[in-house]
Amino acid sequence: MKVTSAEIVISAVSKKQYPPGHLPEIALAGRSNVGKSSFINKMINRKSLARTSSKPGKTQTLNFYIINDVFHFVDVPGYGYAKVSKKEREAWGKMLEEYFIERENLKAAALIVDIRHKPTVDDVAMYEFLKHYDLPVIIIATKLDKIAKNKRESHIRQTRMGLDLDPDDIIIPFSSETGEGKDVAWRAVEHYIKQ
Repeated sequence: MKVTSAEIVISAVSKKQYPPGHLPEIALAGRSNVGKSSFINKMINRKSLARTSSKPGKTQTLNFYIINDVFHFVDVPGYGYAKVSKKEREAWGKMLEEYFIERENLKAAALIVDIRHKPTVDDVAMYEFLKHYDLPVIIIATKLDKIAKNKRESHIRQTRMGLDLDPDDIIIPFSSETGEGKDVAWRAVEHYIKQ
């Protein structure tokens, strides 16, 4: 997809604030600091539409980005960050459940993981949560540029086995630095937004 326009529409905390209408949505889920904002920025060829932060746990709302006026990327709060209070984590949990379970516009979730490491307990829990609600999942394995080419296959295998992936779920190795995997990621996104 050639991106000609991209902007943030709203940062929502409840369904009253979701954008109206029927545009399809792709949710972006992942650990705090895994590179969700960098993924969005690379996909849309913008340096800083999605704010990246060295402080994990920065995204505390559902951030709706409208792309080419045809669909939304929805950046959801990162999980697994210890410095967030229990009360805040519970509030995020309710907000995410409401979105993932009730939002009819949601077509698929991109689960963003770090290809360098075995999926965390939180990554596995998120994957299982999405599958429990029958959401299609695209695994985006970021930081590909940090892995030697001859080690890639073993890291992809580690991700697949660590998440215990369904055979029909794909892993897209991705680099926000080099753009490798971007075309494949766009094909996966377009597949779901056209359904």
